[in-house]
Amino acid sequence: MLRPDIIDLREFYANPLGRAVRRLLRPRLRIFWPNVQGMTVLGLGYATPYLRIFEGEAERVIAAMPGPQGVVRWPRGLPGRVMLVDEDDLPLPDASVDRLLLLHALENSENVRALLREVWRVLTPQGRLLAVVPNRRGLWAHIEATPFGQGHPYTPPQLTRLMRDSLFSPTQSQAALWLPPSDRAFVIKAVNAWEKAGEMLWNRFSGVLLVEAEKQVYAGMPVKAVKGRQKQFVFRPAGSPVNAHRSAGESAETDQPPHRRSR
Repeated sequence: MLRPDIIDLREFYANPLGRAVRRLLRPRLRIFWPNVQGMTVLGLGYATPYLRIFEGEAERVIAAMPGPQGVVRWPRGLPGRVMLVDEDDLPLPDASVDRLLLLHALENSENVRALLREVWRVLTPQGRLLAVVPNRRGLWAHIEATPFGQGHPYTPPQLTRLMRDSLFSPTQSQAALWLPPSDRAFVIKAVNAWEKAGEMLWNRFSGVLLVEAEKQVYAGMPVKAVKGRQKQFVFRPAGSPVNAHRSAGESAETDQPPHRRSR
């Protein structure tokens, strides 16, 4: 599956249409997670345009970007908190994440089941994931010029079934993004009007679906053993200085230009 490139993702959110999408989706995320006080929040895929809303409240906010996609430094002007990862082998301890945001991730994964196994592993027993994916019925899924037109879109029943099959219990869901995927000025200026009209008149044809699910702890998730390798990870307290010798999970936190892992 052809995954969006890190440069394309960054440029989309830097242009007027991408900024409008970010303004629309951020409040939606807050509806799901109104309080993350003292929690660890992880964004997997390309979630950095949305993670700042949790800063200053969560104990720790970090981002993980899949190797084939590439990685850029984040946040600007502050110590890096982003890592380049294999999506089916996250460099995090078991039960270490309270809230996990999947954005530009699920629809682009080459192995969705393996990705969700890793999400299940790193979430705490009370942990929750929030998946934001393109709606198969919506216009955005059919316009390849945006990141939401890439990968595999979903219908609400498909997404719910995928969560349940992966040992997650869906708790709530929403539709969002009725704004047409156009950067014309008259479209961007009427962003709020488009959303209100779409929610009332064309609810089934939203651009994206948002589904929150909690981890099921009464059934075990099989984890593939890796021979000859034992990993240990230690979270550094928030705000502490960056050590000269960094852990493998922090190796992407440099001032280098966008980086891609070779396939």
